Parts: sequence; structure tokens; C-alpha cells
Amino acid sequence: MEGFTDEFTSVIIVTLVYLILYYVFMVNVLRVKLKVVKRCKEQGERFERYSMQYPDLLAADRIQMNMLEHMPPFLALLWLQALVVSAESAAMLGWVYVILRALYPLFLGGELKSNIPMRLLFNTFAAYGVMGVMLGWTLWALVA
Repeated sequence: MEGFTDEFTSVIIVTLVYLILYYVFMVNVLRVKLKVVKRCKEQGERFERYSMQYPDLLAADRIQMNMLEHMPPFLALLWLQALVVSAESAAMLGWVYVILRALYPLFLGGELKSNIPMRLLFNTFAAYGVMGVMLGWTLWALVA
């Protein structure tokens, strides 16, 4: 096991940071939800969790859920890249992806109304690009 951890330490760290970021986003959903519940109580309104009434809560949900949606393919591609191509390239691409994920809330903004902001597409397609590179590079290494 020691040889494995020595070789893949950088990929393990990327994986752990990614998972920590996911839980940070999850805690943010709880923080925003509690803020919205408090606001509803102060205004004498009924809190309806899954309505479109709370753009700040919708944004927090979207941030966490978008990360969750892409977690399986990212982690699979990260580890396939590490095992088939190299741990170094996987860690480098993994860090780029994690940074893009961490910046996602800034691109989305604090509220989500009827449409996503166009600036979000830059972040989203850049992240898709990183995963595409990992997929292509892994496939190339397997067939070459």
C-alpha cells in the first residue's frame, strides 16, 4: 500500500480537496436555507422549500447539485487518467478542474432567477474541456 500512496499522493490530495469542497457547498445550502427560513418567519410567510420564491436558495442548491452531478464522471476520469496515463498529469488536470469548481459560485452569482447567467457557460465548458482532455488522453493511451 505504501508504494501506491507514494505514487498517487497528489491524486489522493486532489480527490480529498474536491470532496471537502463538495461538503463546503453542502454546508452553504444549509446556511442559505436557514437564512431564508428566518426571513420567512420575520415576514410571516410560509417557507416552501421547493418553490421558485428564493433565488438565493436556488443558487446555493444549483452550486451543490451541479457539483454532485459531475462528481462520478470527474472522479472516474481523474483516477483513470492517473492509472492509465500518469499520476502527475491527473493531478495537474484535477487541480484545474477543482479550481473551476471552486469558482463556479462566483460565475453563477448569489441568486438564480429564471435563466442561468451566460458567464456561467465559460466556467461550465472549461470544466467539460478538462474532463474531455482526461477522457481523450486516457483513450489514446489505451489504444496507442
